[in-house]
Amino acid sequence: MSPIYILGIESSCDDTSAAVLRNDELLSNVTASQAVHEAYGGVVPELASRAHQQNVVPVVSEAIRQAGITKEQLSAIAFTRGPGLMGSLLVGVNFAKGLARSLGIPLIDVNHLQGHVMAHFIKQPTPCPGEKPTPCPGEKPTPSPSPGEGSLNSTSAKNVTNPPSPGEGKGVGFSPGEGKGVGMVGMVGMVGIPPYPFLCLLVSGGNSQIVKVRAYNDMEVLGQTIDDAAGEAIDKCSKVMGLGYPGGPIIDRLARQGNPKAYQFSEPHIPGLDYSFSGLKTSFLYSLQKWVADDPQFIEHHKEDLAASLEYTIVDILMKKLKLAVKLTGIKHVAVAGGVSANNGLRNAFHDHARRYGWTIYIPKFSYTTDNAAMIGVVGYHKYLDGDFCSIDAPAFSKVTFE
Repeated sequence: MSPIYILGIESSCDDTSAAVLRNDELLSNVTASQAVHEAYGGVVPELASRAHQQNVVPVVSEAIRQAGITKEQLSAIAFTRGPGLMGSLLVGVNFAKGLARSLGIPLIDVNHLQGHVMAHFIKQPTPCPGEKPTPCPGEKPTPSPSPGEGSLNSTSAKNVTNPPSPGEGKGVGFSPGEGKGVGMVGMVGMVGIPPYPFLCLLVSGGNSQIVKVRAYNDMEVLGQTIDDAAGEAIDKCSKVMGLGYPGGPIIDRLARQGNPKAYQFSEPHIPGLDYSFSGLKTSFLYSLQKWVADDPQFIEHHKEDLAASLEYTIVDILMKKLKLAVKLTGIKHVAVAGGVSANNGLRNAFHDHARRYGWTIYIPKFSYTTDNAAMIGVVGYHKYLDGDFCSIDAPAFSKVTFE
């Protein structure tokens, strides 16, 4: 059977990304980020769409080049149809339509949220006999040990087909030799493929949802935020502290050096499996205003503890509802996805719950947590097999939905 080559295009927010997959194996994954938004403390939609227009052609060209194929070999083009910023989406949607029409190949529309969940199903190219495993696109290959040196540590060597990216696996509390038994499938640095059905905590700057996944095209939202998303709360609290944007990496870095129990902030009491983070933001703001009134240098003197306490509260909110979802459904295969899944505090909590409650966890590589076209491409591959194509007049949509 001839291989299926899928070009994935992602442009839902402020990252322009293109990826090429051979079947469900990733050959390339190229992303152009937009630093222009940092000065504004958040994504400016008009600036984002302009940058997408500048980036989409070179990004797609580079993805095809890195994959070692020509555009004429593509079988179909998968693109993010929504949800997202409408102006940003329109750039990717219209480019995908034009390229597919010119090549005479099918179009495949992909839901951005579905893509995040399916990031766990991205595979690396299978090496030929005698070849070394291929590192993830964009990652540096791990050099072979010199004579007399040890290989990868036992945890990685036994469970990871491809070496983790530089920096992966740090701060997660694993000792050498851990990773055996129940709940260790999702070790940091490994892309585990969860069996259906599984639960997925989808957390990002715009979404906080608990999803029951029965198949790639059968996902049910069990609970979701009724106001702000977890990542949005982190960004806004970071801005209040004067730490800059995006706040996620900054808070994560500072939290590693702070005391998570130093300060207490209010947690919501929302029934069922839904989330709320607006009350936490208000509590954080009012507390900070009071402390700064007494000591104008309070933030500078206590930023590590503030970051650690904020992170602890958000992770606690997320995990309490996820634990309840596991109890209600009886499903103990639990994944995490989305930009906030890169947070070390959340990853630590997943490993802790795996050990304490017997969960089998699935944590994506850091390169698959952000908005990327690889996740769009892998959904496109599955839809291609089912002949699930879209028409040229399919519009973009901004509403947050799995439908």
